[in-house]
Amino acid sequence: MSQRIIVEIQQDGQINVETKGIKGPKCRDYIRVLEQLLEAETIDSSYTAEYFETEQVDVLRHQQIIRGHRNG
Repeated sequence: MSQRIIVEIQQDGQINVETKGIKGPKCRDYIRVLEQLLEAETIDSSYTAEYFETEQVDVLRHQQIIRGHRNG
């Protein structure tokens, strides 16, 4: 699933934000950025099941070995 941030602004100025596809507490990093951009403060939080999931990261390691030639 792609990562998305859904921002909903109510008529009274209240802002609701939901993250999708962002697992674990990393979602809070995005909320902090939005707070700064909007000059707003979080007054209430609730977490979806994704918050309690672990993000799987695949690491690809590439190693090149160069063999030296010795003359002499």
